[in-house]
Amino acid sequence: MLDTEKVTQELFDYIDASPTAFHAAAQAAKRLEAAGYRKVGKETGIRPEAGGRYYMTRNGSSLIAFRIPKGELRRFRIAAAHSDSPAFKVKETPEMDVEGRYGKLNTEGYGGMIQSSWLDRPLSVAGRVIVETEDGPQARLVNLDRDLCVIPNVAIHFNREINKGYAYNPQVDLLPLFSGKAGKDAGEEKPETLAGLCARSLGIEEESILASDLFLYNREKGRRMGARGEFIGSPRLDDLQCAFGVLTGFLQADREKEEGRTQEPGCCAVYALFDNEEIGSGTKQGADSTFLSDVLDWVCEGLGLSGAARRDILAESFLLSADNAHGVHPNHPEKSDPTNRPYLNGGIVLKFQGSQKYTTDAWSAALVRSLCGKAGVPCQNFANRADIAGGSTLGNISSAHVSVPAADIGLAQLAMHSAFETAGALDTGYLIEFCRAYFA
Repeated sequence: MLDTEKVTQELFDYIDASPTAFHAAAQAAKRLEAAGYRKVGKETGIRPEAGGRYYMTRNGSSLIAFRIPKGELRRFRIAAAHSDSPAFKVKETPEMDVEGRYGKLNTEGYGGMIQSSWLDRPLSVAGRVIVETEDGPQARLVNLDRDLCVIPNVAIHFNREINKGYAYNPQVDLLPLFSGKAGKDAGEEKPETLAGLCARSLGIEEESILASDLFLYNREKGRRMGARGEFIGSPRLDDLQCAFGVLTGFLQADREKEEGRTQEPGCCAVYALFDNEEIGSGTKQGADSTFLSDVLDWVCEGLGLSGAARRDILAESFLLSADNAHGVHPNHPEKSDPTNRPYLNGGIVLKFQGSQKYTTDAWSAALVRSLCGKAGVPCQNFANRADIAGGSTLGNISSAHVSVPAADIGLAQLAMHSAFETAGALDTGYLIEFCRAYFA
């Protein structure tokens, strides 16, 4: 078993450096390049070669990495996670004045968040800006990385319904306080702008910023919790816990292959990190796009494989969709299915649904359970109660574009889509061990 303390700190470091999907993809690329992977795209002219290690990005927020076997290509082993989390997206021209004394930001919800969890906690802003340069527009990552904003609750004295299921209005109640004026000369102060702060953080002129994709994010750090430190709490566990765990297992399996300790002939290992899962994946960089199929086509065509050969390869391939699962809630155990009840620190969660929003079937479940046994990792099951509708994820969307056998897995967590979520301290290590076996 991996060192839980070390793995947990590495997970927290990855999450802390990934306040947005753009940063999560950039952090993954950084780790891949350190392991010898080369970024490819139209501008590089690089062609895939047997034994090569490559990665591609799309929109700066999605990434697919792959290593081609040295011999004949026989199958793809794919595992996918997502880079985005529910948050507040900053609108264009965001500054709003309140009676000449406060400045707040105009925002809108991205994904299905637990709105109340965002109030009364330190927030900041991160994302990307598009900057005018001598070589044309270029994207720059930005993270203001300080306690910048807060969404203040209304005092209980002014709203006695606040603890009785109050429905927040996102255009009224959930706009973050951004700036203020003080003193007798407050009226003479020049209003601060968010673009101005971003420009100063990048060392550029505000006028050079052409456009932006900026989000609020929770500034709280990840931490161990529980009587014996058995739980972890952090922003964005859904789905950066899986994004980190799958990538770590992917890279560890790669090192073991290089050392000659494992070798499945003919297998091309693929790590996919998609954006926009939280809003349905229907974007050019989402799972409901051609990104994955384009990459697999690029590999096959570069190796001179025909369409028939590609179909034979896909028939032998497999897709894992790794997205966190709902653990049994200690205060509301009745919300879980009577017999399929995953718990924190219970290991890999196999997700089932009759409508196939989760793609797991008998064959794919058998493969996952067999791999868990070989890796020494516990496995548990999840299904929604028949009277509670579940959410969607990556598996069935991706397999509609790349038709391969697939299974949906995840790690059990609580408070999914909260600004601060809870999971098991052991489970990240279980996922790494499982993915190392999967990619071996």
